[in-house]
Amino acid sequence: MTTQTQSRREHAVGGIALMLIGIFFFAVNDTMGKWLISTYSVGQVLLLRSISAIIILSPFIAKVGIGAFFNAPRPWLQVLRAAFATFEVACFYWALSGMSLADTMTFYLAGPIYVTAVSPFLLGEHVGWRRWMAVLAGFVGVMIALGPSSGAFSPHALVAIAGSLSFSIFMVCTRLVRGTSDVVLVGTQIIAALVFGAVTAPFTWVAVSWFDAGLLALLGAVAMTAFLCINRAIGMAPASVVVPYQYTSIVWAVLLGYIFFGDVPSEHMLIGAGIIIASGFYIFIREQRLAKPPAFNEPPPA
Repeated sequence: MTTQTQSRREHAVGGIALMLIGIFFFAVNDTMGKWLISTYSVGQVLLLRSISAIIILSPFIAKVGIGAFFNAPRPWLQVLRAAFATFEVACFYWALSGMSLADTMTFYLAGPIYVTAVSPFLLGEHVGWRRWMAVLAGFVGVMIALGPSSGAFSPHALVAIAGSLSFSIFMVCTRLVRGTSDVVLVGTQIIAALVFGAVTAPFTWVAVSWFDAGLLALLGAVAMTAFLCINRAIGMAPASVVVPYQYTSIVWAVLLGYIFFGDVPSEHMLIGAGIIIASGFYIFIREQRLAKPPAFNEPPPA
């Protein structure tokens, strides 16, 4: 095995590990968000969360300098990426206000499928037929987990689907601006959410208790950590490798939803979750069996 091949494999493994860590932190973030969204509006949660996050990030911003934001590559794509990131998280919180954590997450699990479908066209990444079949199996698992539900076509469910689409575009944009500083990537996401919250929150403002203020501050720290992990994961490895690991979020959604909200998953939810996780780990095993993980613009064997 050449040094270059070993380096590519290490980058793929590192990207997958960071994706898994980031998804866990997002699950914690989502659980706190669902708790807070029952009292506060989406705009207020995003505003206060973003203030906390920007305070924590400020020393890193000072280190790289404000100029790093203005000199970031492909500036309009950076703006587009931040806009889609804000829209998807706003949709997620809105959906949470009327759906369980696991049901909302189920809709979002379709995001990696959209990414994989466009990766060959927008990112120049080759996806072998075995991984296509694994992603298809994951999609079937999502459908099984969703199951027949009277709320399947509710406004909150439609908002969750829109958020899932936005999330997939955000992931593609992140891959297209690879090489951008993590501080800039996270900073633009936080600033965009801050602007959205500042514009919308005043119309539905609710007085914040000290306890909730602490949760909102913690929400910002957790979200920032998740952003850093996800952004670095996509930068280290191709989207078609790391994105399927978003499927593990359904495990955390079921577990945390039960612990904090008493949501008991149905049988079809558990079966679907098993299929989703199995498909995601198959992709990982397949990548390890290949001599080298797929590199950008370099098609590997199927």
